Amino acid sequence: MKKITALVGLFLLLCIGVNAQETIKFKSGDGLGITADLYPKDGADTFIILFHQAGWSRGEYKEIAPKLNAKGYACLAVDLRSGGEVNGVLNQTHKNAALTGKATGYTDAFQDIEATVSYVRKQLKAKKIIIWGSSYSSSLVLKYGGDYPNKIEGILSFSPGEYFGNKLSVKKSASTITAPVFITSAKSESKNWKAIYDAIPSASKKSFVPQTKGNHGSRALWGKFGDHTAYWTAVDAFLAGL
Repeated sequence: MKKITALVGLFLLLCIGVNAQETIKFKSGDGLGITADLYPKDGADTFIILFHQAGWSRGEYKEIAPKLNAKGYACLAVDLRSGGEVNGVLNQTHKNAALTGKATGYTDAFQDIEATVSYVRKQLKAKKIIIWGSSYSSSLVLKYGGDYPNKIEGILSFSPGEYFGNKLSVKKSASTITAPVFITSAKSESKNWKAIYDAIPSASKKSFVPQTKGNHGSRALWGKFGDHTAYWTAVDAFLAGL
């Protein structure tokens, strides 16, 4: 009987874990429906918003978000309109944009970031917000931090660069950031963001360049890569200081 009770208890715990993640939808600035995976955390006062890299989806964070959850953070992994599919997760925001004839370029996705931060603050009642980007979105979160310095409490940027040509200067946006910033990338990519990092006036900025080859974007934290623990150590140290 005790064994049966224990098994039932384990089953319920597993069910709770599975049901903790919820897919939600809300509107971008131009009315496009945005799809995101919500990873709530009871008692968390900090919300981390996770944006994916080019050609991908919120599926980039299937492994990362639960780990952040376990560290005490509520998370929202978002499909931006510029993307595709990764880890078996199709980018629904991109699909909606294509069906409705809306532009899906990198900079077109900036309004999705604006709308997401507003939604998390107003509808999810977040007390503190950290924005986290990967590849092209890592540059867009730096732009957001420069455009809206008082709306976020921290920025993590994985493999940023000047990806947008004449449309916008990430370095210029970075020059007005006041929130704490963390930047990292693959080892060979550090030259792509050095000028951006140097332009950030925030006294609370940190960077991490791996001794190993490393990886592009947030995938550097995936467990299948042998150097992922070094990235996690750097991320944990930054988050602990906020």
